[in-house]
Amino acid sequence: MYQQIHHTLEELQQMTNPLEMFYYKGNIELLQSQKVSVVGTRHPNQYTKNFTFQLSNKLAQANTTVVSGGAMGVDAIAHKASKPYTIMISPCGINHRYPKINKKLIEELEHTALVMSQFEPNYEATPYSFVQRNEVVVALGECLVVTQCDLKSGSMRSVEFALKMQKPIYVLPHQIGQSEGTNYLLKEGLAQAIYDIDAFVQTYSSKESFLQTSSSFLNYCKSTPLYEEALKEFKKELFEAELNGEIQIINGRVQLL
Repeated sequence: MYQQIHHTLEELQQMTNPLEMFYYKGNIELLQSQKVSVVGTRHPNQYTKNFTFQLSNKLAQANTTVVSGGAMGVDAIAHKASKPYTIMISPCGINHRYPKINKKLIEELEHTALVMSQFEPNYEATPYSFVQRNEVVVALGECLVVTQCDLKSGSMRSVEFALKMQKPIYVLPHQIGQSEGTNYLLKEGLAQAIYDIDAFVQTYSSKESFLQTSSSFLNYCKSTPLYEEALKEFKKELFEAELNGEIQIINGRVQLL
């Protein structure tokens, strides 16, 4: 069953029209973690497949959440490699699992990670909803990684959003004649090449496991602490737990539900 979140996320203030409401399934607390957006072609070559998997997997091991759009190819690889540290932004309503070829993956993400949509639950994808989805994917990440793309592609539209939001853009270096989109970005000085995955991951790694921190917060709440004390120690976790209906505030104290 989906849930709603009515809150203007700080990251989404960079959008042309900031969103104030989402539908979601899964672990909403991932929104408070450090995030990197990873996108690319639906038809990656083997070199790109290997790189995307390694990069996404190592980001997850470093407790950094990978944000992508759930599409075939690079998106799906990024999600699979980074579970449970991954967020999928859907181009349609939360009641649809699109594309159908990724249905099992999306179902898994709903239970182990996070799937989000700004559209009404039964809304079907349209050409423009993909563009809107791409903008959210870019906005949530601290930077944008494009592992392979053509010059005229949805990934290049994501690059446009990243440039407008002044996000750092990274690409995988490809041979001449391959991935013309990313090679163009390098040629024009609009992106940096990732030559060392470990060095890149170290730059965007989270110092602590957000999922472990969240678990620690719930354990902390078992002692029914004062609300003001909990607010000082776990401000973000307190906010998300209230949204999720996991806690209640009674007589100035935090209680688990």
